[in-house]
Amino acid sequence: MQKRTLGQNLEVSALGLGCMGMSSAYGPAADKGEMIELIHAAYDLGVSHFDTAEAYGPFANEALVGEALQPIRDKVTIATKFGFDIDLETGKRTGGTNSQPEHVNAVADASLKRLRTDHIDLFYQHRVDPDVPIEDVAGAVKELIAQGKVKHFGMSEAGIQTIRRAHAIQPVTAVQSEYSLFWRGPEGELLPTLEELGIGFVPFSPLGAGFLTGKIDENTKFDPTDFRNIVPRFSPEARKGNMVLVDLVKAVAERKGATPAQVALAWLLAQKPWIMPIPGTTKLHRLEENLGAVNVDLTENDLKQIDEASSKLKLEGARLPEAMLKMTGR
Repeated sequence: MQKRTLGQNLEVSALGLGCMGMSSAYGPAADKGEMIELIHAAYDLGVSHFDTAEAYGPFANEALVGEALQPIRDKVTIATKFGFDIDLETGKRTGGTNSQPEHVNAVADASLKRLRTDHIDLFYQHRVDPDVPIEDVAGAVKELIAQGKVKHFGMSEAGIQTIRRAHAIQPVTAVQSEYSLFWRGPEGELLPTLEELGIGFVPFSPLGAGFLTGKIDENTKFDPTDFRNIVPRFSPEARKGNMVLVDLVKAVAERKGATPAQVALAWLLAQKPWIMPIPGTTKLHRLEENLGAVNVDLTENDLKQIDEASSKLKLEGARLPEAMLKMTGR
């Protein structure tokens, strides 16, 4: 597996593994034993970076990742996240944000226990808290870094003004936001800002929450607990209209002797050398397929054709429900 560097010196595999779906968001939690085996398989196939968060479960995903990675802890990097108002005893959440410095400290200690480790490699603010100055949040993480509990500071779904202010207090190593051929919003302001500041980028939902795999159409039925049921872009009407993008990716995949998922991931890898996508899965054959993307060589001509063709498409539906969009930073 090729390596990439986020920020100044966080070395990671070119593709990481997003672990959220093993415990939440895409339906019932998967079998714990099977997911531990899958995480081990990912490591054996060259993945060295694993992404989790206290909110996934809550707590269940961190515990899973911690148990799986404990035997190889010194050979991998772990990212987790703080920032939601979750009771650290009960796991009950209000749905709101909480990045008060004392809460950030408490979350770090709780996460360290669940992850069975003495340090968090990358600690993201999961969502910007409008009630806490970002300087205070960055200062809290700076103290955790000084104590050795955290190695690197990250931000998720933050806007460029907030990133700049945080970066001035404690250098930001990586920013995580949605980015794929299905959602190209970061290209406007975010990517140029990250390049200027020397910050790495970690796209989540790099396969468009599964849509770019070509395995979903307007007739697909999601589990009642699957968050895609409330996403405007995943309404049956939007899915039907957005198949034009999938058809485009499929055409490139056929030409390259690859799968649509591999083309979608290879496209992301080709955008910048400091981008590390974190596709998630609960299936070994999908893991192997996704990791095959590092061997798909998209030429300048391929990339130009994809850009020209996709720029003519008008995709239907917002990428998130309105309430979740309001939690993205400025």
